Amino acid sequence: MKGFVNANVYIYGKGIIKTNVAFENDVIKYIGENQKFITEIIPTPQDAVILPGFIDQHIHGAAGADAMDGTVEALSTIAGAVAKEGTTSFLATTMTQSPENILKAMKAVKDYKKANPKTGAEVLGVHLEGPFISKKHIGAQPLEYVATPSIEVFDKYNNESGNAIKIVSLAPEEEGAEQLIKHLKDLNVVASAGHTDAGYYDIEKAINCGLSNITHTYNAQKGVHHREVGTAGSAMLFDSLNCEAICDLIHLSVPAIKLLIKNKPHDKFTLITDSMRAKHLSDGISELGGQEVIVKNGEARLKNGALAGSILKMNDAIKNLVLSCGIKFTDAVDFATINPAKNLSIDNFVGTIEVGKKANFAILDQEFNVVLTVRNGNVIYKA
Repeated sequence: MKGFVNANVYIYGKGIIKTNVAFENDVIKYIGENQKFITEIIPTPQDAVILPGFIDQHIHGAAGADAMDGTVEALSTIAGAVAKEGTTSFLATTMTQSPENILKAMKAVKDYKKANPKTGAEVLGVHLEGPFISKKHIGAQPLEYVATPSIEVFDKYNNESGNAIKIVSLAPEEEGAEQLIKHLKDLNVVASAGHTDAGYYDIEKAINCGLSNITHTYNAQKGVHHREVGTAGSAMLFDSLNCEAICDLIHLSVPAIKLLIKNKPHDKFTLITDSMRAKHLSDGISELGGQEVIVKNGEARLKNGALAGSILKMNDAIKNLVLSCGIKFTDAVDFATINPAKNLSIDNFVGTIEVGKKANFAILDQEFNVVLTVRNGNVIYKA
């Protein structure tokens, strides 16, 4: 079997320990002191730490490609790029666009998953961000394509994707949202409040219908006020809600991140990159949903100044939490591994390093650089 020998390994619930990990046929078979099971050693730097592969449940693009390009080639480019960050699986995230463009993106995901490539990170499915959002909080979403929440329209998109939609970001206060949220719950699809003007009672009602996630918490939603805690305040108040956060220190300040983490159960805070096609490229002019994006000094903005997603890498999100926010390293790792796995109900086979789970690993050095990424037992990135 392949494996790591006498390595620093993060075992959930135990911390980082010196041990051996053996895997075969995509699956972890042994964790312990005995090295005899490992016949093919995968070498790692002495001070490196072996972590579960990262899971990005909200990412639009990277390396010049975007999920909305609607091609298998674009998804392959993204999959290869995020492997450099230690990400072993992700949701191809769409945006508010024309029905034709969304359907094209759905078909591309279906075709990509059917091809089941062994290179790059795995495409778990789709995060449908929009078009069922509030016109008051469009962010970088094109206003002309905002649509009323509709079960019929969702089903059309989901069918075209091969039933691959795993999260839907929507505005729960909009007419038709309540019915759609209930429908999503019946299908085990995560309903997420995003690009929304929802207040406390809107969120409370939506939770009773099945809402369970908050899209990029704080961003593009009703903020906290002392007479109306809004979407962001409700995100902190309701323990059942999993909260996404873009921790590039641009979308959110350090105090805002600390406040959110302090007010959430440990397993209800999830790191996302929300990155767009300019990630892994040099500064300059890029594009998002047909809109020109200016990328400069780590920021991606529309001409009007609105943030247009990020160029954040997942290993850097963990680094930011540890070095700037004072978060324990293994806690930060949980936010990019077991927490999104639980949120997507896939924690039975990914999210932690355990016997019986997939052999998905991110190997980081002491500077948070990714030195190796392994997916299904195969190396998909080596520095």
